[in-house]
Amino acid sequence: MRGIVLAGGSGTRLHPMTLAASKQLLPIYDKPMIYYPLSVLMLAGAREVLVISTPEDLPSFKRLLGSGAQWGLSLSYAEQPRPDGLAQAYTIGAPFVEGHNSALVLGDNIFYGHGLTESLRAAGARRDGATVFAYHVRDPERYGVVEFDSENRAVSLEEKPRAPKSNWAVTGLYFYDRHAPSYAAALKPSARGELEITDLNRVYLEAGGLNVERLGRGFAWLDTGTPASLLEASQYVRAIEQRQGQRVACLEEIAFLQGWIDAAAMREAAARLAKSGYGAYLLQVLQEAEARCF
Repeated sequence: MRGIVLAGGSGTRLHPMTLAASKQLLPIYDKPMIYYPLSVLMLAGAREVLVISTPEDLPSFKRLLGSGAQWGLSLSYAEQPRPDGLAQAYTIGAPFVEGHNSALVLGDNIFYGHGLTESLRAAGARRDGATVFAYHVRDPERYGVVEFDSENRAVSLEEKPRAPKSNWAVTGLYFYDRHAPSYAAALKPSARGELEITDLNRVYLEAGGLNVERLGRGFAWLDTGTPASLLEASQYVRAIEQRQGQRVACLEEIAFLQGWIDAAAMREAAARLAKSGYGAYLLQVLQEAEARCF
């Protein structure tokens, strides 16, 4: 399975913070925002990842993330000249995912919760159809909304409806089979002039191939598109890390525990970041792992 992080857009709701930097490069507490969606793809098992962003911001992402080898990944990059809809990720990324199942995650979405890795791996293991995740929200009119029947099967999808049929919003994480690029290429722009991800999901729904997994109360889904939500996300991550003593979306830790990098790579990363708490944490993870071996 291959992964795509869509990190485009101009972040106008965050101006002036995003006048000179991509929204996905802003910090969420102790690490860049893009670390969080990238960690989700890593937990799902994706090691080949395409980062899509604007022509102006791509150089910054390349400086931050590089080739991905430091995490046992292979990162590629592609330009999105204009933000013409989320489904555009599959017209831009078609050569990258051709013939492969894939997962798309939005660059400003954060997921956290017990059992998340198992849910991600189960979604990634499905060979046919699509899987999306729904989350109960109080303001569903802001999102793509899924309606369920009495047997909890998805029966309809609407994009930002004025009269939502449920409070279940589709999150910014999507798993698709190899047909996603061809389905996306056949979509027509909506009234907003965009290729809507809801329309792509509807193709799978109408074909009987859409799985909708509900994220329950034990999960957190955070969308960081406004100053208030940006602050809330940072406070949430800080609270988790301070309480548990474990980092959220620590890419080196994920790669190390999955066997994608070795102890030498962890030690090198810890030394490179030694003056920060992040570097000290990497050394702690390494020392704890080595202690378990004796």
